[in-house]
Amino acid sequence: MDANPPSGLIGRIGIHLRLITPEQLAEATRFQGRPGNEGKLLGEILVELGYLSREQVQKMLTLQRAATTSPPAPPRKSTTRPRALPSPTTAPQPEIPLDRILALAVRIGASDVHLHPGSLVQIRVAGRLNPVRMPALEPEECRRLVLEHLSDPERQQLLDTGDLDVAFSVPDLGRFRANIYRDRRGFSAVYRPIPPEPPRLEALGLPRVLAKLATYHQGLVLISGPSGCGKSSTLAALVRLINEERHDHVITVEDPIEYLHPSLGCSVNQRQVGRHTGSFATALRAALREDPDVIAIGELRDLETVSLAITAAETGHLVLATLHTGSVVRTINRLIDIFPPSQQPQVRSMVSESIRAVVSQRLVPSADGQTRVPAVETLFMNPAIANLIREEKTHQIRSAMQTGRAHGLCLLDDALLELVQQGRVTKEAARRYAEDPKAFA
Repeated sequence: MDANPPSGLIGRIGIHLRLITPEQLAEATRFQGRPGNEGKLLGEILVELGYLSREQVQKMLTLQRAATTSPPAPPRKSTTRPRALPSPTTAPQPEIPLDRILALAVRIGASDVHLHPGSLVQIRVAGRLNPVRMPALEPEECRRLVLEHLSDPERQQLLDTGDLDVAFSVPDLGRFRANIYRDRRGFSAVYRPIPPEPPRLEALGLPRVLAKLATYHQGLVLISGPSGCGKSSTLAALVRLINEERHDHVITVEDPIEYLHPSLGCSVNQRQVGRHTGSFATALRAALREDPDVIAIGELRDLETVSLAITAAETGHLVLATLHTGSVVRTINRLIDIFPPSQQPQVRSMVSESIRAVVSQRLVPSADGQTRVPAVETLFMNPAIANLIREEKTHQIRSAMQTGRAHGLCLLDDALLELVQQGRVTKEAARRYAEDPKAFA
């Protein structure tokens, strides 16, 4: 970069070309004034903060030199107009790398990044989508961005099937999970930043009682909730706790692999569906012959996977898995209803004996609107609830859970009420997520 460029002018050029916003310029200027940054040029700081690439800064410097070395304006009476900077409507828009967008998401703590052709880039923060101040993505530009980090086989799969789940790492930035799909306008994608190491239960704000799940040596532990409620993070936190405190063989089956687990106390092997194995069911069937102690399943999607998971739990393994259901009771019912009616009486008995715990969670906007707080419904199996499952009386499980709080059982509404009493979420937010909204009237 050139020495001693007039920083005020380069900032105005960046705003004029719509490469940065006034807020970003103000942040960069504040950053420049911090101790240790006095000698840094504004262009360098804009690159360091991820707002611009070095190529974009060089283009701005070229325009800056043209503006500062142009001859002085002629006298007022002259009809010659002074030289002007290119209009943002006619200046070509530089290509924006995907890494710059992802860097912004990481810096502000976003949970998701949305890229859609014909639309502004949007970033989800604290559960709310916020547009990024940059030009709307043209279909070809969006296609270029979503293909940027894909390998040749992944690109081919996307072109053949129209959708793709994938995870990838960006040096010095982090790891990301992506779902890319084709619609009527072109290719769209949603990216989710993954922290560099698996989370801890306490860092996620989850109840301490969940640490008990990592002490089980056999049985089925289910983590449920709607999409985007943090199921994968909770599963990863449990695997991390087991990895730190036990000396076992852990096999994970994921689609795709999100958090990377180094072998600590345990030997951890992670397999990705589509890359290392054909399907969840194929990997589970093979895992039973690989001497596992703990099997973590990214998602129970179909009858065969559910059947194999129950079998593994019955044969002395600890099986951790996630399921897309809205409550503890719905999770148990889904596990049974996936089987044909003729098999369900036998399955009820198997489920009642194999399930050790069910966790159902939500992420609720915090009272200050800055983040989201987990509200967790927990069920630890006991003889009374096991009997309700066998006798096809799962609708009575909620009542049984109300009387079991001393043993760690907790209904979602009770968890929400406790968050309201602590001032962590508002009554209105709790009402939106409650099973019985009238309890928060």
